[in-house]
Amino acid sequence: MALMSLPDDRLTNFRDYEFLGEPEGVTWEWQSWEGLPYLTCSFLQRWKHGFFTAPFSPRTPIDLVQVLSPGAPVYRVKQVHGNAVLNTGQVTPVSATGLEAGTETPIYAEADGLVAQREFEAIWVCTADCVPVLIADDRTGLTAAVHAGWRGTAAKILPEAIAQLVAVGSQLENLRIAMGPAIARQVYQVSVEVAAELGATITPKGAVSVTADSILEFLHQLPQTPVLADPEPGKVRLDVRRCNALQLQQLGIHASQVAIAPHCTYSDSDRFFSHRREPLKKVQWSGIVSGGATTTC
Repeated sequence: MALMSLPDDRLTNFRDYEFLGEPEGVTWEWQSWEGLPYLTCSFLQRWKHGFFTAPFSPRTPIDLVQVLSPGAPVYRVKQVHGNAVLNTGQVTPVSATGLEAGTETPIYAEADGLVAQREFEAIWVCTADCVPVLIADDRTGLTAAVHAGWRGTAAKILPEAIAQLVAVGSQLENLRIAMGPAIARQVYQVSVEVAAELGATITPKGAVSVTADSILEFLHQLPQTPVLADPEPGKVRLDVRRCNALQLQQLGIHASQVAIAPHCTYSDSDRFFSHRREPLKKVQWSGIVSGGATTTC
């Protein structure tokens, strides 16, 4: 689809929306554990981390932490497609999670993001088309893990996680953000209303009217639009990762601080579960272990 150009005056008004590319020199690399593949990003090479794949199923974080950092306490939540982000001080480590009386069912706090409070904490999120986001602070060593589906993205969960990191001492310029495998724009069909709900979070207030058509027109004119036309009336194709990247740009986080994995969960059935492709209750996990602070001379 050819992109429509904006008049010069509108380009000046929206100069924040510059081209969003991969940070220079960043690579995504496949690792192997007992013959099973998981993905890492060179952007986060200082931190033990991994975007795990379907072949690791049914292993859970308590198992997967052995791949990254054996002995690290494991933290996860019950994901509910919202924008709540908890810190590890508010969550019981998985190995010590309380059980419901008379059952074997663990009780997890409800949230869709976690922020590490201390060094050597393994935090995890699971996905099956939604966006797994791992964040690390190059100065403090602290980390965050976020599950960003379209609902969480519409509720700006990633800015919420960034705000919590800033609240404990992070500076925006020190953050490194890696978005892992998720469903790609080319195959993710959504309603116009859903796309407009996400688009409203990245459309400058007062720039366009609040109607869905106006918001979509604005999105189509961005240098790297998060939406594509769809042949079915009332539908478009949506790039949730790009929407998150644009939200980060609004916060003042430069495109060079954000890496996006070149992998689609829907299209790669050998490596990834996809709820859109097969509506099963199966997920892949992504996790990162917090590190120590660095010192400057």
